[in-house]
Amino acid sequence: MNVIEINHLTKSYGKARGIVDVSFNVEEGEIFGFIGPNGAGKSTTIRTLLSLIYPTSGSAKIFGMDCVKDAATIKKDIGYLPSEVFYYDGMKVKDLLNYSASFYKKDCSKRIKELAEIMELDLNRKIDDLSFGNKKKVGIVQGLLHEPKLIILDEPTSGLDPLMQQKFFQLLKEENRKGASILFSSHILSEVQKLCSRIAIIKEGKIIKIEKMSSINDNNYKKFKIEAALNIEENYFDIKGITNLEVKGNEAVFLYKGDINIVMQKIARLNLVNISVVEPDLEEIFLHYYEKEA
Repeated sequence: MNVIEINHLTKSYGKARGIVDVSFNVEEGEIFGFIGPNGAGKSTTIRTLLSLIYPTSGSAKIFGMDCVKDAATIKKDIGYLPSEVFYYDGMKVKDLLNYSASFYKKDCSKRIKELAEIMELDLNRKIDDLSFGNKKKVGIVQGLLHEPKLIILDEPTSGLDPLMQQKFFQLLKEENRKGASILFSSHILSEVQKLCSRIAIIKEGKIIKIEKMSSINDNNYKKFKIEAALNIEENYFDIKGITNLEVKGNEAVFLYKGDINIVMQKIARLNLVNISVVEPDLEEIFLHYYEKEA
């Protein structure tokens, strides 16, 4: 069953670009990554999905319900953390969270205390006394206090220190273990790599790839670094399957996907000084997708 279904979703801002023909699904119980650089269209997609802005064309469903027509019903079971959080500065943290909890018509007091403990958030402080990172913690607690079935996070870790990020990731894994589905939007690829089972890559408002994380992390790609005794010709590694090739003097670096014997036969003809073959990191693969699309 799909918790989120987005079909050919487009949002236009006149001459300015929004998103174009975006389609992907998030399965029940899945942690789904939505990645791309700042300005690629991640937030626009999420805001359209949440009916905070309306689509120009296309459709989106959450829990099988239309995101525009059934927005009020849907939002009861969604926890949302925007990329930037703004609050009434004069309020205390606990008053803000209790006010938020009142919309769900359930006692969330115990849950608020548990989440505040995990995130090391002082409930008695005033909002305007908080740092950016602590305000982000308030947003995290606010988004999770009603134990939502679907958690939608837009660049959630900005402002959090590395230790707090790890606590936050553990919290998300626990919520997922209890049955929550998660849409995790980020431009930080290592975050997605740690958490997500599948990803959608967006570029300039368009989805360019939907892939299982296991497929991206498996042995499809190898990164070669070669140092030869003599200079390497620019077109020496003109082989199908080689991408991101850089040749400088007697050194060559590239990604390779294909029959390993073919590239090794080519390398064997060189008088080598050094060679390394490693798994490329996700960022290099991500950039490869972008360059290939371009």
